[in-house]
Amino acid sequence: MTDANEDDEGNNDEGNGRDNDRTNGQDSEPDNGPGNGEGGRDGDSASRTAADWIGTLASILAPTTAIGALLLYFGFVYTDALYEYFGIDAQTLGFSTQDYLLRSAGPLYLPAGVTLTLGLVTVLAYHLASAIGRRPEADRPPHVRHVLHALMVAGLLLFAAGMLGGFRMWASAALTTPLLIGGGLLLVACARVFALRSSGIEHPVARETTALAFVAALVVLSSFWAANVYAGQHGTRDARYLAAHLRLRPAVVVDTTERLHFDYSGVRETVLPVDPSGQRFRFRYEGLRLLAQSNARMFLIPNRWTKARGYVMVAPVDPNIRVAFHPS
Repeated sequence: MTDANEDDEGNNDEGNGRDNDRTNGQDSEPDNGPGNGEGGRDGDSASRTAADWIGTLASILAPTTAIGALLLYFGFVYTDALYEYFGIDAQTLGFSTQDYLLRSAGPLYLPAGVTLTLGLVTVLAYHLASAIGRRPEADRPPHVRHVLHALMVAGLLLFAAGMLGGFRMWASAALTTPLLIGGGLLLVACARVFALRSSGIEHPVARETTALAFVAALVVLSSFWAANVYAGQHGTRDARYLAAHLRLRPAVVVDTTERLHFDYSGVRETVLPVDPSGQRFRFRYEGLRLLAQSNARMFLIPNRWTKARGYVMVAPVDPNIRVAFHPS
């Protein structure tokens, strides 16, 4: 009996020892459990998500900023050309940034519509090239690559023609040169992207990143160049039309406390009777149109204004001047 009990006690001691060894071994091992692994993956995922958001915001804000700057520049050049025809500098008017942006809206309907249409065609062509690139190589149309290579050559020829026109090597119109330069570069870049996508290759290729940056800079420069030319031409054309149809501007009657000595054909000066009640206004001027108003100043132009002998009167908006508008 004693031997059996001793044997049982020895077996229990050995079992406890093995259990303790297993417990100690588990405690001594490094904690590589799911918690740490998931934490690391979560951190990487969060970093990738933040980077994706930053990249997305940059891709949205950068074009928006460029478009806003282009609209502002277009509005300023258009306004300057319009009022320069009447002998007024845009800086004298003192329009705000909002004024320039609003004035750029009307003349840009046609260019904006054309640009958006070309952008839509480009997006559709990109998806078509991507769909071709996902096909097995044997199923890809063989003529697509030849067409895209021909487009790249055509884009290079357009770019070369624009550069030669810019250096007066041939008689190109003022608006033609920037359109050829920017349009040629865009055609080359798009054809290159479509060629890679239709071959199943991702774009951009690492070695082409710097070249794409220069292409983007030249396209932006060409856009501002074209905007400057188009806005100036459009502003001058609208100014000529307005000068021939001044009845489109509001007609005004100006009462003043002092004589303006604005001697011009068609402008009538009337001496107002003295009012015993203390009427301060003594002179009335008719035959004027409101050309512009900004910064508490009115720019008044005669009905019979001509460029050969034309004046624009600047009248401050203060208690010494009273203005009445009436239908044309």
